[in-house]
Amino acid sequence: MALSSMTGFARHAGTLPDGTGFVWELRSVNGRGLDVRLRLPSGLDPLEAKLRDAAASRFRRGNISATLTLKREERAPRLTPDPAALAQAIRLALEVAAQIPGCPAPRAEAVLALPGVLRAETAEPVEAELEARHAALAEGFAIALEGLAEARRAEGGRLGEILAALLDEIAALRDAAIAEAATQPAAHRARLAAALAALLEGESRVPEERLAAEVALLAQKSDVREELDRLGAHLGAARALLASAESVGRKLEFLTQEFGRESNTLGAKSASRP
Repeated sequence: MALSSMTGFARHAGTLPDGTGFVWELRSVNGRGLDVRLRLPSGLDPLEAKLRDAAASRFRRGNISATLTLKREERAPRLTPDPAALAQAIRLALEVAAQIPGCPAPRAEAVLALPGVLRAETAEPVEAELEARHAALAEGFAIALEGLAEARRAEGGRLGEILAALLDEIAALRDAAIAEAATQPAAHRARLAAALAALLEGESRVPEERLAAEVALLAQKSDVREELDRLGAHLGAARALLASAESVGRKLEFLTQEFGRESNTLGAKSASRP
């Protein structure tokens, strides 16, 4: 299984059974656990729990923000008269007309134009329509989740290539350190002899056996075989993590600290340092 990142973006657009268009946009960034934040239009709160369960079944970590946008078609509203308001308007219009000599009967369009007589007709969706609407939105969300997973896998693949190249570089440096370690006794001897010569200024010589003993003590203190062995073990563990199907972020972070610790010790013990 390829390495997966926690960073990604996905977008999915669709159409509901009533013709309303919708767009899901999902964004994911790093997080200690899984945190799903939903931004839904009003009236869709009952769908939230199902969407969270879908995200939890697909991901284990990451801060995921999901935004749903509905694009309703602009349609002329269907007007219907308010029976009570219409009856009242007609009654008042007739009463006023009766009080004015020679006044013609009220015109229908004038009565309908009065405020409150006509209203936009709104049909409440039935249960079956709501279920179909929610099902379509949930299906679109699942498609967007798969797109987000693919984006995270692609990002993880790129990061995996970078990490693999860094591990190869560390392995090459370790091989160079192994070769350099064989020259450490001679380097210690040369540095110690030079230091003693500078101190004594040629007045007397240090016995060869004493010099050899000091060099042996320094070589023992600067033995780096343990650090090199640990570096090799850490390299193997890191490569195994990159090839595994587990969440590897925390473990890689720990190994990175171990790489730094062993490298610092190698540098401190080295007789080749300036």
